[in-house]
Amino acid sequence: MLMEMVIDGVEISGDADGVDPADAALTRTASGDQSAFAELYDMLSGRVFGLIVRVLVDRSQSEEVLQEVFLEVWQSARSFDGSRGHARSWVLTIAHRRAVDRVRSAEARIRRDTRVGLQEVHTPVSSVEEHVQLLVDGSRATRALDTLPESQRQTIVLAYFGGYSQREIAALLGAPLGTVKTRMRDGLSRLRTEMEVTR
Repeated sequence: MLMEMVIDGVEISGDADGVDPADAALTRTASGDQSAFAELYDMLSGRVFGLIVRVLVDRSQSEEVLQEVFLEVWQSARSFDGSRGHARSWVLTIAHRRAVDRVRSAEARIRRDTRVGLQEVHTPVSSVEEHVQLLVDGSRATRALDTLPESQRQTIVLAYFGGYSQREIAALLGAPLGTVKTRMRDGLSRLRTEMEVTR
């Protein structure tokens, strides 16, 4: 039996027993079900693309990374462990890592080109400095995120990379709103501490 609810203007569908349809689609995808993979793509590609664009800014690169993400989802669906989290946060975490890897790769290419003198000399210094600072902050944040317990990381990934509200996250995870708020508050506090240590 399907259940639909609207939270803050966003419709969230799930089974009456609280099962996220993305979890079910990913589980079926793991057994090679192509139609389930297509369902999963339809459900999550918009959120995933939004996350990637926020990291990369460049739309064409973001489209490439989106395809890489879903190729990885298809190839590694069997490694998904539903007892450790939900499909949505698993896919969004893959997307975030892929996007950050693309930024790091671009930054390494810039450094390499600069070393061999291929970088254009008229590139504004301020834009390079800003770009490098964003990369450093992004890398630090990713490493700090990996140190969090799964429950805290999951809520932060869904909120900040998936764009979900706390009410939506509570509905997706089947957790009380107060629990989600606590996980987010504690996770953000730990992130701040971790990022200060690695500064």
